[in-house]
Amino acid sequence: MITSRANPTLKLVRKLRDRRWRERCDAFVAEGEDLVEAGCEAGWELLHLLRAGVDVEPTLLAEVSALGSGTRVLAVFRRRWGEPDSAPTRLYLDGVRDPGNVGACIRSAHAFGGVVLLGPGCADPFAPKAVRASMGALFSAPPACVEGPPEGRLVVLDAHGDLPIWECDLTPPLTICVGAERSGVSRALREQADAVARIPVKGDSLNVAMAATVALYEAQRRSPR
Repeated sequence: MITSRANPTLKLVRKLRDRRWRERCDAFVAEGEDLVEAGCEAGWELLHLLRAGVDVEPTLLAEVSALGSGTRVLAVFRRRWGEPDSAPTRLYLDGVRDPGNVGACIRSAHAFGGVVLLGPGCADPFAPKAVRASMGALFSAPPACVEGPPEGRLVVLDAHGDLPIWECDLTPPLTICVGAERSGVSRALREQADAVARIPVKGDSLNVAMAATVALYEAQRRSPR
């Protein structure tokens, strides 16, 4: 059992809070029984497993946890990336910098049979907040990193889009594009799009993850069974 703060594995877990270290080590941390189980069941390479009271003293585990006290298990996994063409419906994220939104988008894309494509400037999908927000979907449908949207129909979501989403052609292969909440999708992608769609709502617009979820649902609803 680990009883020292100087233990190399605990030092690694601390370092993996930083994106640069996650990229350097090609590894990330997942916390909680459900996430660790999801990673193991999906066959991701397990590098380290730390269970409170079994592998490490509970107080030491709490110190390196992103969740703090109460953490009972965390694991270090090797990173794995998805393939851009692994699904006929893709969700392209254009500069989405909030890791919680990135994780939630991964969860929604997986729920509706799609895959997330991360464009330049996006948050790290292996950041602790993103991993938690994905609720395990990261392990079943890992995102792909791309320089731009793939070939096929491109529909950009915008609060002031030309058409409501239900009037857009969502025939696959389809890429739905969402942008950062403040700046939205870039002008270049808007000009490249086959359609700029809106989701009519009362009051303020939906956040990135919610808008993406609605669009993904609409695309799946129309797809042939």
